Amino acid sequence: MLDKRLTVLIRGAGEVASGVAHRLFRSHFQVCLTEVARPLAVCRGNSFCEAVYEGEKEVEGVTARLVTSAKEIPRVWDEGKIPLIIDPDALVREVLHPDVLVDAIMAKKNLGTRIDDAPLVIGLGPGFFAGRDVHVVVETNWSENLGRIILEGEAEEDTGVPIPIGGLAFERVLRAPADGLFQTDKDIGDSVVANEVVGWVGGEEIRARVGGVLRGLLRHGIEVEKGTKLGEIDPVADRETCFQIRPKMRAISGAVLEAILAYFNT
Repeated sequence: MLDKRLTVLIRGAGEVASGVAHRLFRSHFQVCLTEVARPLAVCRGNSFCEAVYEGEKEVEGVTARLVTSAKEIPRVWDEGKIPLIIDPDALVREVLHPDVLVDAIMAKKNLGTRIDDAPLVIGLGPGFFAGRDVHVVVETNWSENLGRIILEGEAEEDTGVPIPIGGLAFERVLRAPADGLFQTDKDIGDSVVANEVVGWVGGEEIRARVGGVLRGLLRHGIEVEKGTKLGEIDPVADRETCFQIRPKMRAISGAVLEAILAYFNT
């Protein structure tokens, strides 16, 4: 049985990583998040990466706080919060010596995580091979296999299809029509109607193809490339869900928790 609080280092602090961090924190693990200097998350209402810009971010009663050095991490744990550090390569692992490392970057490829980074290394989604790159892969595709724990082999390939809501998938997503500076006077949770201007990139308008609420929206003033995801619309128009952990993330985080317990409770 577990006889100490395990330390879990999570690479990434977007929606998926935040769902995992939230569940593990609530399960009394010592959790630390790493992130890039300019996150491009659109589902900012339920993502701890907002702490990079705001200093702190609360999701369903759990708060992440930005730290500037590894020395600050124990103090944040003592405060009952999750430390988040800007560290794209997760070099803080050399200081923390985590029991578990979870790669939740969701880059669809391995950006440097190795099986010897921690006693237990878990990769989320495609890009990892269980038994070679990581010890465990968790399926993240929106399919019958969502949340499946893979001990040998790979996750399903990315379909590129957004989660359907109200029968709509691609129509819900806003993407950059060109390279440039993203500008908007909208915020997450705002209502929009079909064909309404949501923002601009390089002077080109971005219009909503369906009506609903803005479930996700990139921060104003971020430089983007053509095709970058800028936001998504919930056509069911339930504003509260913009700030809650989605069922998909709960399934993934549950699988991560199961994998950790299965490994250490032997």
